Amino acid sequence: MNTAMTQSEALANAQRTRADDLGAFRQMVASSFVPLRVSTEYAGRFSARMVSADADDVVFTEVVARPHLVERTPETIADGGSGYYKVSLLLSGSSILVQDGREVVMRPGDLSVYDTSRPYSLLFGEEFRNLIMMFPKDRVDLPIPFTEQLTAVSLGREHSGLAPVVTAFLSQFPAQLANLDGRVRAKLAHTSLDLMGTLFSSILDADPAQRDPHQLLLQKITAYIESHLGDTALSPSIIAAAHYISTRHLHSLFREADTTVSTWIRERRLERCRADLLDPVLQDRTVSTIAARWGFTDAAHFSRVFKAAFNASPSELRRA
Repeated sequence: MNTAMTQSEALANAQRTRADDLGAFRQMVASSFVPLRVSTEYAGRFSARMVSADADDVVFTEVVARPHLVERTPETIADGGSGYYKVSLLLSGSSILVQDGREVVMRPGDLSVYDTSRPYSLLFGEEFRNLIMMFPKDRVDLPIPFTEQLTAVSLGREHSGLAPVVTAFLSQFPAQLANLDGRVRAKLAHTSLDLMGTLFSSILDADPAQRDPHQLLLQKITAYIESHLGDTALSPSIIAAAHYISTRHLHSLFREADTTVSTWIRERRLERCRADLLDPVLQDRTVSTIAARWGFTDAAHFSRVFKAAFNASPSELRRA
């Protein structure tokens, strides 16, 4: 067995850590998640353990611990770590999640999401087991203002049909993920993201009568863009005409979502290329073929913007 294979296998192993006091647990949390404040009123001996595995910027962490309070405060936000969603699947025990003026009591099997860019608190009142999936916010195909409606709610209660499918899939991590080849792990991470995006979209579509008309229109537009990413002629004028609005109105909608039309198209195309480059089924396709599939006709330009977005060229990503 060569050295590269040994290193690959070492990376595939789940990281397992234990803590026998609150100080050690705080260090575990700091190294596994974003900056957080951790405290407890538990009178007994504190203990916790974590198992973590990651694939393509998606981190799965299972936490088993005694009662405590986790807080994402303005001070910890200032220390970094914004720009992530954390999806929590409670496996045992109970918890209370508070964010954006909403509060939800979580029971075993419940699924919830919170945003590291804004304050939140998570109280565990008894010994618990919790699975957390953390990923960059731009890995979900929805404008951020949409997903802000989903924080601190029970996703399972909002969509009782699809949520059990998602929880059944996620509950296999991270133990199973750690034993798989890197490419397969990346593919499963993408599948997890696709499932979460589908769940988010399904919940947001469940009651469109209560939605802001601008948000509804923006969601239709982003869905249109998603289905036409491979079209090299895709442009603001074409998108606006397809939705019977002016290009000025189109740009205004994307400004409200803190982005631009061109940025949205480029990021979605790059993400599609990244997924294809990591897909073992497509390993026989050239980089230029994959780039062209998603609307990049200039190979040199594609390589530059891809490296700027992911800190690695398309070829380096495949080799890694």
